[in-house]
Amino acid sequence: MKTFPPPDFTETTIGSQTFRWGHKTYVMGILNVTPDSFSGDGLWDAGPLPEVAHRAISQAEAFLSAGVDILDVGGESTRPGAAPVPAEAECARILPVIEALAGHFSVPISVDTSKAEVADRALRAGAQMVNDVWGLRMDPDMAGVVAAHRVPVVLMHNRSRSENAAQSEKLGGRYVGIQYGDLVADVIAELRTSIQLAVEAGIKKENIIIDPGIGFGKAVAQNLELLDRLPELQVLGFPILVGPSRKSFIGYTLHVPPEERTWGTAAAVALCVARGADIIRVHDVLEMGQVCRMADAIVRRKRPDA
Repeated sequence: MKTFPPPDFTETTIGSQTFRWGHKTYVMGILNVTPDSFSGDGLWDAGPLPEVAHRAISQAEAFLSAGVDILDVGGESTRPGAAPVPAEAECARILPVIEALAGHFSVPISVDTSKAEVADRALRAGAQMVNDVWGLRMDPDMAGVVAAHRVPVVLMHNRSRSENAAQSEKLGGRYVGIQYGDLVADVIAELRTSIQLAVEAGIKKENIIIDPGIGFGKAVAQNLELLDRLPELQVLGFPILVGPSRKSFIGYTLHVPPEERTWGTAAAVALCVARGADIIRVHDVLEMGQVCRMADAIVRRKRPDA
């Protein structure tokens, strides 16, 4: 049986659920409450807020039937070249959805934001986790908000810069010209900075999850290398979340648009599991959940229903 060094702690509580690291690969389902999601799944296009919330509940129900472990709600697109969204507009998009989800489901809800104000209001509305794509480095108040609410946080590595974003009509945005000395060493060093910010703010170590930031400030080849070298991140001693779903590195490798990236995503997810990922963040929960369970059965030598 292939084994990986476990995190420095064995479990994390998110909401009412306990996540036992090393037991299985957990699935985080993406709920984009945006009009401009790169993957074309934005719920904001549904119309009035009641309809948006209704669609979010329907999508969450489908995710739950497929075995999702966490719902991740975001109101600002992070695709290369996307325009920033003011905090008030982001809150207007996500708070009604989070409130509706919290009122219907017991599955943990994560808020995907880098703004402390948005995180605070989302956590008060029913979210139980923060997924910060800037690893506490964008908003100086974010670490304090997470610590005050005593919730888990995903610290993602990110070197995204608008001047490095390149666009293709068919394949969408990607990053080019990003320079690293040693890709993985640099990612680890910058994640250590985020971890230090978290610990100094009073966030417990068992509430920290790290994310290498696939697609964020990395060129296509760098994303491929980072996924291949994923086990090296285990030196940090924290659970690892990876979000390869429908990303541009898949599109530019296979020359397919976002809606045709299911198989490429499946390959990336399977390899992430094989290389020790603890959580996979995906759009296609049913399909990728099956990929995770099958890969777990092989890598962990444990029946998914055991």
